[in-house]
This record gives sequence, C-alpha cells and structure tokens, in this order.
Amino acid sequence: MAEMFSENRRPRVAVAMSGGVDSSVTAALLKEQGYEVIGVSMRVWDPTAFFAETECDSQTCCSPDDVRDAGRIADQLGIPFYVVDFEQEFRRLVVDDFVNEYYSGRTPNPCARCNRLVKFGLLLDKAAGLGADFMATGHYARIEQRDDGFFQLLKGRDPKKDQSYFLFGLTQAQLSRSLFPLGSLTKPEVRELAARFNLRVAEKKESQEICFIPDNDYVRFIEAERSFGDLSGDIVTRDGTVVGRHQGAHRYTVGQRRGLGIAWKEPLYVLGVDALRRRVVVGPKEELYRVDLTAADLNWIMPAPDAEFATTCRIRYRHQPVPCRVTPLEGDRVKVRFDRPEKSITPGQAVVFYQGDRVLGGGWIE
Repeated sequence: MAEMFSENRRPRVAVAMSGGVDSSVTAALLKEQGYEVIGVSMRVWDPTAFFAETECDSQTCCSPDDVRDAGRIADQLGIPFYVVDFEQEFRRLVVDDFVNEYYSGRTPNPCARCNRLVKFGLLLDKAAGLGADFMATGHYARIEQRDDGFFQLLKGRDPKKDQSYFLFGLTQAQLSRSLFPLGSLTKPEVRELAARFNLRVAEKKESQEICFIPDNDYVRFIEAERSFGDLSGDIVTRDGTVVGRHQGAHRYTVGQRRGLGIAWKEPLYVLGVDALRRRVVVGPKEELYRVDLTAADLNWIMPAPDAEFATTCRIRYRHQPVPCRVTPLEGDRVKVRFDRPEKSITPGQAVVFYQGDRVLGGGWIE
C-alpha cells in the first residue's frame, strides 16, 4: 500500500505491539518496507492484581513485563512508542461480558470480542489520533481489496496459525485501515525473521488464548470476580433423571466429560447448561451431535445474504470448516444446517462462514 502515497509522504503505520515475537516482527518488517512506523501497546489488564507473581509467567500477553518488552523492541528499532490505558474499557467490554456469559450458561469467546471492540475499535481510533494511516497487528490472516472496492478477509497461509476466525467481527471500515503483514508467512518463517532482525523476543513463548487468566482456571477467576453464593443444582439426563449434583452450572461447558463426578454405565458428557434452573444436562457421546444451530448478532464482511445459500463454517477456533446451508431469519439471525451432524455446538461461541479462504462473516451461536 505504500505506493498509494506520494514520494514525499510515507504512510504512517501504528503497530499494536504486545511484546511478543509476532508483533515485533510486524514492526520490523514494516520499517524495512519503508513505512513510517510507530509502536503502540495497550495496558488492559495487570494479572498480578489477581494472581500471585509466580503465576504470571511469560505466557501472558498483557502484563507489565510484556509492555516493557514492547518498549524495548521499539527502542531497538528506533521507532516512537506509546502506551495507552484501556483497563476500564477492557473490563467493561471484555471481562465483564466473559463473567456474565458463563453465569448465563454460555461459553464466551473473549478474543473475538476484544478484536472487534478493543483492538480494532478503541486502539484503531487511538492510532488515527496519533496520525497513523493504518494499524498493523501480528495476526495470521490476510486482507485483499477487490476491484469493486470491497475488502476481503482471508485465512492466513499457515493453517496451524490462521486467526481469521477471531476477526469475523471486523467491518469494511476497520479492514480498510488494517494491515496483517504476517498473513502470508508461517510461524517458523516469522521466527527466522525475528532472528534475522536480532529481536530480543525471537524465542519468547507463545501467549495463551485467554490473556487475563494466566493459569487458565476460568472457574476460579469468574468466582473471584463475582460470586452469587450457593449456585448448586442437579445434573440430569435429557429425560430429567437426576444423576448427580453440581456446585454451579457456570463450571460446565458443552462437550465436557471430566469433572462430572458421576458413576454411570457409560461415559457421560455435558449436552447443555440451564443456568436459570441450575441444571446441567448430560448424556452419551452420540447425543452431542446436532444437525443445525441458530446464530444472532451477525456481522457480514461481504454484502449480507438475502436468501439461503451453501457455504462452509467453523463452530470453534480449531474446528475444520464443514459444509452447511445458511438461511437468513428475522432479527439479525440465521439458521445453519450442516450436511452431517456436528459435535459439541456451544452457545456463546462464534460460527464463522467461509468460501474457500475467504471469510464471509459470522455470528454468535444461540
């Protein structure tokens, strides 16, 4: 995109720097390609305020140490560096929603929500305020502009790292101002570039999926964030037979097998969570499979469909796209019917629609 600007005006790019290898290589690459680069880090969550120091290792991605790492990389590259404080906004938009969803019997996806509202919402606006024409991140995805002006979101070339699923909520306006320099690279290639640029984070560990829960114990986290006292209830089969007791429906998610504490003639899995009645519904593995779902709060990157169409979709991050038919419904909802039954369809997760490498859009599973 640098050729879009005059010879006397280099495009200015704000790189969202997390202190990890991906965003650091992003900044180094863009500088090498001739962009005017500035680094920006978000201060969104201090895990040491909730966890002991020993529990907050380098696998988190929003600790004070990570912000310092980002600053050191910016200094090494000789680029300006800014830190913006979004702690209150992050708590309200991401953390509070995460806690509320679990207590409502749903399994949230905080990464997709953070991307839409914080990284490509608040931070993108902040980047514009710093005079940036674009914002770049280390996401493994690609953006292409069609001849008719529409921006397409595509899978990253590395299938093991593709992060397009988490970006389905981006709008045309957000995509038009975003750059993903790593989208055509594999993770090993990025590590090699980090070594070539002599970046101090070249061998830094990957950050975990839920950045504000370093030990991955989401139950401990949400109960510490907000406790409602005794939430115990029954574990039941589909026909209502009581087979056990639980200490809170928020502790369970669809497809879970471990931790049920039930002695039964066959393995049982969580089929559904009814938080209102404090019930966890369980059954054999074959009952996890369903032929359809409904989704709401749709975001279409391409023009919204007005009739049923065939495509493929993912119902979770590591899910391989499967054939389905999508039928628009009233109230910004769709019905999705699979060619073959799919396992563990989980309310609160995202269903994302693809045609080949292209992301059409997605919504939240009801």
